[in-house]
Amino acid sequence: MSSAEIGSVESFTQSLTGLLERSRRIKPDGGIEPPLTSASLDGDVERISKRAEGSVLVNAQDHYAALETACRNIFYNLLASTSIEDASFSQIWNLLDIISVLSDISLCEPGLVFWLVEELLDSQTIDGCRVVFDYLDSRRERLTVKHFKQKQLIILRACNELLRRLSRAEDTVFCGRVFIFMFQSFPLGDRSSVNLRGEYHVENVTVFEKPPVKQTEGSDDAMEVEQKPDTAEMEKTPSEELPTVSKPEDNASTPQPADVTAKSVKFDTREEKPQQPEPDTESLYPVFWSLQDIFSQPTRLFDTQVFSSFKSGLDLTLRKFKAVQQHQQSRGTHKLPSSPSRPLKRKRSDTNSSDHNQKRQLTSSFNPRYLTSRDLFELEISDLAFRRHILVQALILVDFLLSLTPKAKRKLEHTSNKSVLYSYTLAEEDTKWATATRAEIATYLQQGQEGKFYYRMVDTVLSRDKNWVHWKAEGCPLIEQPPLTAESVLESQKGAAKACAPRRIRPTPMGSLDLSFLSNTGDEGQAQGLEALKNPERYLLPKVEDYKALIMEDEFDMDMAKTDEERENAAVAKASKMWRALRIASKSRLNMFDKLEEGKGLDPLLDEPVPAQGEENEPRQEDGREGVKEQGEGVNGVKEGAGLQPMPTAVEAT
Repeated sequence: MSSAEIGSVESFTQSLTGLLERSRRIKPDGGIEPPLTSASLDGDVERISKRAEGSVLVNAQDHYAALETACRNIFYNLLASTSIEDASFSQIWNLLDIISVLSDISLCEPGLVFWLVEELLDSQTIDGCRVVFDYLDSRRERLTVKHFKQKQLIILRACNELLRRLSRAEDTVFCGRVFIFMFQSFPLGDRSSVNLRGEYHVENVTVFEKPPVKQTEGSDDAMEVEQKPDTAEMEKTPSEELPTVSKPEDNASTPQPADVTAKSVKFDTREEKPQQPEPDTESLYPVFWSLQDIFSQPTRLFDTQVFSSFKSGLDLTLRKFKAVQQHQQSRGTHKLPSSPSRPLKRKRSDTNSSDHNQKRQLTSSFNPRYLTSRDLFELEISDLAFRRHILVQALILVDFLLSLTPKAKRKLEHTSNKSVLYSYTLAEEDTKWATATRAEIATYLQQGQEGKFYYRMVDTVLSRDKNWVHWKAEGCPLIEQPPLTAESVLESQKGAAKACAPRRIRPTPMGSLDLSFLSNTGDEGQAQGLEALKNPERYLLPKVEDYKALIMEDEFDMDMAKTDEERENAAVAKASKMWRALRIASKSRLNMFDKLEEGKGLDPLLDEPVPAQGEENEPRQEDGREGVKEQGEGVNGVKEGAGLQPMPTAVEAT
């Protein structure tokens, strides 16, 4: 290191030491909170910036190296001289806050704060690491808001190293805190935790006890003698093939006492195929734990023999779980009664009597690994939380099988990540079995303590996981949208304000009639408004003779028409006038209708002189309503009143 660099390191060290002394005065009680900001340091950070600008170092990387060296020297001195339990250890948190402020204004490496945090985690015990994570949780948003791309690999490496040190059984909650910190720090579409190759965790092997060797001494219990042939047939390697359970009728070949044989015969004859007998716990033990090998390697189901063994093992497990559920419901307890073959080793406390304790047991029943001891097996399957864990595993695997149906595979034909797509296609018969088994598991999970809520939670997680599988099959495309510009935000605000603004009331509501014609304003000498409605021309019928000239005009238009459209319009107008003339003439000249001939017009009817109607017209003009009434009465051809000719008889008409 050159003399200039050494001088810069000393200068930066003095500046950082002054900042730490000022931070001690700001936080005299120590502790993690509150965080230090550039505003709280009151311009001291700007002095470091000016000192860096006035330094003899030209390259920016030299500035970063000099400031990093000064920070590390102070960090190592504080770490060596103080313990994390001491109040003076707050200087470490102050130093990290100062480095975070410097990295935000690009005075040091963005990842320097996490480099020091990584070394701090390596130097502390598990309890000390919990305190360090208290600091990280309180500063997460501030540490990751800027320059995250330069920090993400350091965060990932530090958290993974810490997870390797933690015990999944004893530090379960702390492991969850570490995972939550990573999930909240990394964006939703980050590919760092995506298993693009579709690899399975085959290292997680479930080891269980082999079936016991046949005993030479006599058994004290008849049930154990009856179950020995079943356990003898179970001795197969779990990793090669799932064991198959012997049928109930195979036990008949075993020498048994007379009373036991009689009871078994009655049991078989009473419950033949309509309802299968309850599986034996001893024979279920190897079959049950062999399922874990399939759960960790689902691709083994592509083998027909393994698939058939898996179906029989899962069906047997479901039958046993249902039988356990029925026993518990009938006895009102959450544990199985003690069997004569193998009494229970321990009893549960009486806390199961209260619902509060039951809920607490369900929420605190997590264990990272299953206890596969044969002596504990009956106690485990009597636990509702244990049965739910196993069935959730089965539900995940059944969903995986249903994703291999032809219909489901057609939805992923356009995807690019072929490493998570399989050439195996589920047969129709196996599809029906998987669908029925999934419905059976869903029905079982909805039973028991808060069963419906539990199944809804599981089903929601699995349905969302299908979307993540589809996203991974497409090659993990970007799901982030670009940030909105200020112009688009202002435009949307204006549009929202315009849409929510009170609107001016229309002068005439929509759908209403315009009644402006009723106003009496108008030119002088012309009636307007209601007076115009009283005009006799609006309600008195015209004379029949008036239509003659109108019909002649229409005929003239037809003769002079130049186009077919004009001729057609004139013909329609003529037909309308002829129909109205006939309508009016039917009231007073009905006897003249016999003189009309088809195609020769209405001349005989229109030329006929009209009888004197002076007496009839006077009341019409005096009272329009009375005239309208007489018109309505004359529609049927029968009219009473003065001035109308009587209806001619048949002789007179001829």
